[in-house]
Formats: sequence, C-alpha cells, structure tokens
Amino acid sequence: MTIPSSDTARTSPSTARNREPILSVLRGALAPTARVLEVASGAGEHAVWMAQALPGVTWTPSEIDPVALASIAAWREASGLVNLQAPLRLDAGDPGSWPTESFDAIVCINMVHISPWTATRALVLAASRLLSVGGLLYLYGPYFEDGVETAASNLAFDESLRRRDPAWGLRRVRDVADLAAQAGFSRPDRVAMPANNLSLLFTRAPD
Repeated sequence: MTIPSSDTARTSPSTARNREPILSVLRGALAPTARVLEVASGAGEHAVWMAQALPGVTWTPSEIDPVALASIAAWREASGLVNLQAPLRLDAGDPGSWPTESFDAIVCINMVHISPWTATRALVLAASRLLSVGGLLYLYGPYFEDGVETAASNLAFDESLRRRDPAWGLRRVRDVADLAAQAGFSRPDRVAMPANNLSLLFTRAPD
C-alpha cells in the first residue's frame, strides 16, 4: 500500500492491526463486484486497503470531518486505484446527508461506540433504504454481549469514552440487533475478532 507524501494524509495504528482480519471477513461476505459504501472512513487507510485487495469491488468512503476527508483524498490519489471512489461528505446522524443511490453493502468500522446512539439509529435506517434484499450491513468494533464476560480493556475503554462524551460508549449487541431487526434486517452473524472486537453482519431481509 503506497504511503502518500502529502502532509494531509493521516495514519492510525489500529488500522494496521485490524485491516487484515476485517478483510478476511469481508472477502467471504461481499460479491466480487459489490458496490460498497463505507461510513465514517477516518483517515482512509481501510478504504485503500480494501479496494486494493478487492479489485472488482467499487469502494466509496465517506466522512464528516474536513481533515479526514482531505486525508482520504490524499490516500486515494497516492493509491491510483480506479475502484476507489472520491470520498463523500456524510454525517451519519443526519438523514438528509445520506446519498440516494443504492449499494450492495454498507461498512462501518469503529463508529458505533464513538458516536451517539442516534447516529447508529440513523445508520441502520439509512441502510434499510439503500440496500436491496440480501444487502450487507457490516459493523465492526467492541460490544457488550449478554452472557459473555466483558474484557477489562473494553470496560476501561467504555469508561474513557463516556468521560469524553456521555452519549458515547460501547453498545449491547442485543440492542443493535433489535434496532436492525425493526429496520428489516436478519439477526446478525457474529464473528469474534482480535483485541476483543466483533464483526456483526446483518442481511437485508425481504419486506
């Protein structure tokens, strides 16, 4: 993966740690020519990594932060990938901010716990509109699970997030699954990931 020379390109250590496990899950879940919208793309490193590894997939990153949007654009320019689209300005919590075209999959990595619950609700509702039957909603991050002991690191992370913003924090898988079910999605396929994270894969069910 070509590292941009531009000063606007940012990097995240967590991306280097989780990009290959996430790719492994998505490789088995996405159609070879899927159209993917990535929500809250951050610096843009995931977008480049996935588009490079999945050349038949059209990957559209998005962000609300202008600094992040500039970083995504710098990574995209350095990559030269024809299947990586220009980043969209998207406020996940604003229903009017979402694109109108349809996608085969919506991918959201590490946003649900670093945003208000209203953003997750808007994400799920938008996915129900933009995905056709069989479409994939993929969520990655740390969660609380009923009947599963929470790792001490996740408990500490949750406390630190809530100190930064009381509206943030780890969500319960049950609550996210119930929200998705109300919006027309299947119960999630759960995949355990490194560092006490989860991949949750929801499929758009028939109306």
